[in-house]
Amino acid sequence: MSIVKEFKEFAVKGNVVDMGVGIVIGAAFTSIVTSFVGDIMTPIIGVLTGGVNFADMFINLSGGEYKTLAAAKEAGAATINYGKFINACISFLIVALTLFAVIRTMNKMKKEEEAAPSEPPAPPREQVLLEEIRDLLAKDRG
Repeated sequence: MSIVKEFKEFAVKGNVVDMGVGIVIGAAFTSIVTSFVGDIMTPIIGVLTGGVNFADMFINLSGGEYKTLAAAKEAGAATINYGKFINACISFLIVALTLFAVIRTMNKMKKEEEAAPSEPPAPPREQVLLEEIRDLLAKDRG
């Protein structure tokens, strides 16, 4: 089997296409989550914590005094940006909860589909023929 043919079989399989679609949707979903966290959740949490802006929280490791993270970065100061880490954790939790809800809903739908009563399978042809023979014999005797 040639490498080209083997690659074609691999690339055309449904799993590869499904994975590609999942990656594209995941990339689009990331921008939605980033906006949700940065534009909605962070300000709400900031209000609840007394106006704290997580994105601007940092520890300065280089001795100078900087009011904002942007000023520290502009000066080239070494910083530990724990506020950005908090935002990343919030983003992760939102994505994880959303995926959990989606997968849970899909699993429930799948279980309902499996639990739906289906018609019993038709008996094998041999069984049908034997039942017909039995009925004919019973008819002849009676």
